[in-house]
Amino acid sequence: METFKRVLSYARPLGRSLPGYLSLSVLSVVLGVINYALLGPLLTVLFEESAAGAPADRPAFSLSLDYATGWFRWLLSSILRSGGVLRALAFVCGAIVVSCFLANLCRYLSQRIIVGVETRMMKRLRHDLFAKITSLPVGWFTERRKGDVLSSVSNDVTEVQNAIAGSFHVFLREPLLVAGFLAMLIYMSPQLTLVSLVALPVSAFIVTRITRRLRADSVETQRLAGRILSQFEEAISGARILKAFQARPYATRAFDAVNDRHRAVLRQVRSRQELASPVSEFLGISIAAAVLFYGGWLNLRGALGMNWQQFIVYIMFYWKVLEPAKAIAKSYAVVQKGLVSADRLFAILDAPDGIADGRLPVKEFREAVTFDHVTFTYGDEPVLKDVCLTIPKGKTVAVVGPSGAGKSTMADLLPRFYDVTEGAIRIDGTDIRDLSLQDLVSLMGIVTQETILFNDSVHNNIAFARPGVTRAAVVEAARVAGADEFIARLPQGYDTNIGDRGTRLSGGQRQRIAIARAVLKNPPLLILDEATSALDTESERLVQSALTRLMGGRTSLVIAHRLSTVRHADEIYVVQEGRIVEHGRHEDLVANNGLYSHLCSLQDFS
Repeated sequence: METFKRVLSYARPLGRSLPGYLSLSVLSVVLGVINYALLGPLLTVLFEESAAGAPADRPAFSLSLDYATGWFRWLLSSILRSGGVLRALAFVCGAIVVSCFLANLCRYLSQRIIVGVETRMMKRLRHDLFAKITSLPVGWFTERRKGDVLSSVSNDVTEVQNAIAGSFHVFLREPLLVAGFLAMLIYMSPQLTLVSLVALPVSAFIVTRITRRLRADSVETQRLAGRILSQFEEAISGARILKAFQARPYATRAFDAVNDRHRAVLRQVRSRQELASPVSEFLGISIAAAVLFYGGWLNLRGALGMNWQQFIVYIMFYWKVLEPAKAIAKSYAVVQKGLVSADRLFAILDAPDGIADGRLPVKEFREAVTFDHVTFTYGDEPVLKDVCLTIPKGKTVAVVGPSGAGKSTMADLLPRFYDVTEGAIRIDGTDIRDLSLQDLVSLMGIVTQETILFNDSVHNNIAFARPGVTRAAVVEAARVAGADEFIARLPQGYDTNIGDRGTRLSGGQRQRIAIARAVLKNPPLLILDEATSALDTESERLVQSALTRLMGGRTSLVIAHRLSTVRHADEIYVVQEGRIVEHGRHEDLVANNGLYSHLCSLQDFS
């Protein structure tokens, strides 16, 4: 119930929508009741040509159902006496058409209000999800399958919309229909209605028992849906590897195993979900048969208290009670599945941000960045151990070492993608955890080995997150990054769409676009995380030339695997198993014959 209330909170303010919705719904129910109540006079006109027994005088006004029925009987008898049967028949049919039209018009207008509530709710929910996902720390994503996250923001949001938001009218309008038609049943025959009132709770109990396991099974269904989406994403992103290693049969077997399991669980969920409606209808017809039998028994004893036309109208009213009751029973089963999706969405929304924002503003970088006895543990494994280094302003500091030594982790700690476990990283003597996160990141430009580009134009990728920047500034940034020449050869130049992740460009071209983005930002502190390690020799030369221009006059932290790219660094730190084992200039480290010298010999570089 708490989950349902939380979903409804996204529809606020309901106070502006509910009065109009409820008013239109009540009016729709009243007109619907009138529409079926007119069946009695219609049968009377069709099968009883005389107006005998009908009141000759207009009944005295009162706010009661007796007055309404008496007034209509008086009006009908007047038409019969003055215009004959055909005119009375036309009047009743016209009244039925008008009341039906007005009832459905009110229903449509009420549904428009609910559609507005639904769409507003879904918009707010998606907005909060996007805001939350973009604020979560990088470590949160490394612990989860991408497919599970994508499944939540697509499938689960749709399930919530269909199951919960789409059921508003069932829980608001259908009870009004039940109440309205039930009131007419009680008015027409309390004895017959008592039978149905005793039997209906039994029907509701049976349907509830059927749908009880839906929620638990739906959890498994949504989990498997996330696995399926993950495998699709991996197949798309790893298409080259699948083909190169002829691994399609292996991937297909793994996918089919999950897909078969999802089908089995989904079939069980859907079967149980679909069982609710036919069981509800069967029980309803069984109760209706009991009512018919009981009504016939009362009629034989002369205790029914109504004529045959009224009895037919009574049965019609009873049937109209069953329809919304069946809709409520079916919607209950659907809502159980929707609540599972809502729980998965709220699990994301309730995830701790992990990175607490500091309060101190920082607008400039003046002196140095310092790693002060930094230790970082990921899970139970220490990645960095008691790391100390200083990056003076205007200097280039390189970090090198074997794969898995913790080099990239050092680069991730500086913009606070993660927070240190022990020690501190300081900028101009202030712990970065005390600084405004937005101000901190604004000081930095980051170029990584994995170039992140977006399915947009070259211009928009360079001008990313800088609205209002001029085309001239973008072109100048591209020139500094050495990208202007190849951009000019593209079909639409700077307006060329580069495809998903920039797949229409080569690796070197993508990297130079990323460098141009960093140039345009013009940060005082630059982080280069193996920016050339994935490139061929020619692309590396072009990108390295662009990086050299970018680093001019800036403070730079360079994470490098290829040692030839850092030989001119002001200071080189060598990391092994999370510890700094050497540091100095290139020539001194080579002369020491330590780990750095060994790495140089492996790369045939000295």
